Amino acid sequence: MKPIWIVDDDESIRWVLEKALARDNLPTRSFANVRDACSALEHDSPQVLVSDIRMPGGSGLDLLQVVRDRLPGLPVIIMTAFSDLDSAVSAFQGGAFEYLAKPFDVDRAVELIRRAVDESMLHVPTVDERSADTPEMLGQASAMQDMFRAIGRLSHSVATVLVTGESGTGKELVARALHRHSPRAGGPFIALNTAAIPQDLLESELFGHERGAFTGAQAQRIGRFEQAENGTLFLDEIGDMPFDLQTRLLRVLSDGQFYRVGGHQPVRANVRVIAATHQNLDARVRQGKFREDLFHRLNVIRLRLPALRERSEDIPLLTRHFLQKSARELGVEPKRVSDATLAHLASLPFPGNVRQLENLANWLTVMAPAQTVEIKDLPPDLLPGHRSVFEMNAAQTLEAGRNLHIEEGADAPPLAPGGHTAPSSPGVTVPGAGWESGLRSEVARLLRENSADVMAALAQRFEAAIIREALEFTRGRKVEAAERLGIGRNTITRKIQELDLEP
Repeated sequence: MKPIWIVDDDESIRWVLEKALARDNLPTRSFANVRDACSALEHDSPQVLVSDIRMPGGSGLDLLQVVRDRLPGLPVIIMTAFSDLDSAVSAFQGGAFEYLAKPFDVDRAVELIRRAVDESMLHVPTVDERSADTPEMLGQASAMQDMFRAIGRLSHSVATVLVTGESGTGKELVARALHRHSPRAGGPFIALNTAAIPQDLLESELFGHERGAFTGAQAQRIGRFEQAENGTLFLDEIGDMPFDLQTRLLRVLSDGQFYRVGGHQPVRANVRVIAATHQNLDARVRQGKFREDLFHRLNVIRLRLPALRERSEDIPLLTRHFLQKSARELGVEPKRVSDATLAHLASLPFPGNVRQLENLANWLTVMAPAQTVEIKDLPPDLLPGHRSVFEMNAAQTLEAGRNLHIEEGADAPPLAPGGHTAPSSPGVTVPGAGWESGLRSEVARLLRENSADVMAALAQRFEAAIIREALEFTRGRKVEAAERLGIGRNTITRKIQELDLEP
């Protein structure tokens, strides 16, 4: 193994590190200034470089830049007695492996150098490897392979497609792939999130408007349908589209033409529509919140994207891919992930799906202290034994459910920990475990009646009951209700809309 180079004008620092590393059988070579270290780099190279940041006659950051140019894979540890933000930022921007503030614990310094030695022995991707073409979508799981086959079969078709799946699974990526591999690939791809546009503006956004159609309409505006002419229009979160606009969309899909807001002349629409939603449209049709005829118009071909937890075998592949992508965007060396860390990531539920994993890769690229990511380098909420927000919210929702009447007259007293009857609060009737038997009876009834989507229907009733009670308790104050339930403000607002709980 090559020696560890120590560059510091302080002789005592060099002596301490030399002795400590010698006890670990790590060879060393020391330099008192940057000039001598640069000269040695002309004909030799270290296993790891440990350098002070401020020295007479040259800066450790200058040495770091020389190393990055000549030996881009060499781990460099920057030391400094000036523990300020600028020094740390400059070190990491220059590509340092780690930043070590003086005075430091010798054992910790040796451990860090050991880690850097291990890092230096790993393969460092070449520029050619990092600049390789980025694939559209990745996945070895059978569900993803089925998705790829479906996209291939649809490559000669312009049929309407409905893409379903949880938020963050990559529905827009599927839509873009369908467009890119279709006969309309030469045309535009226009995407619109129907849930992100206020209801009073969505009609104009979709169909455009004529000058003077309403206050503020000072000129004619071309809508998304016209912008997507001869191409593809992707309507994301179609399940949240207002009911009256669903009628207009149905007319376009049926007649192939539409009217701008305030217009009197029909406009032809030569557009392929791909819609996506995270909601259960079948259930919304039964609830009267989504037009059945529009549902059948959109549901010509349905593609379901699996949640990331359903394709956990893809997590290592996706993690490496996103780390490479993040490194390219930031212009740094891509991080690597140890096998133990990949195995741990593959065991996590990732409620935010692929989007959450990509965000994690961006975080690791910036925040992980070493080139190889270990479990201890992960964000605190992903460490073993930590209960995620998702898990805590689920537990809090279950606890809230213990205080609900699933059936009328379920008045059994609550059970305290250990199974003993607990006293109820004065003036408050708190049902006990009887609601669970009531729930099982309701499930049995629905199953006997061959009801569809029993789980989704009961979950909606369960959530509606919880939120309705919380809103009554807080006299309609949504923020306080969300805090009481342990959910976010955006979540309760979305649930109120989905479950039609607006007063």
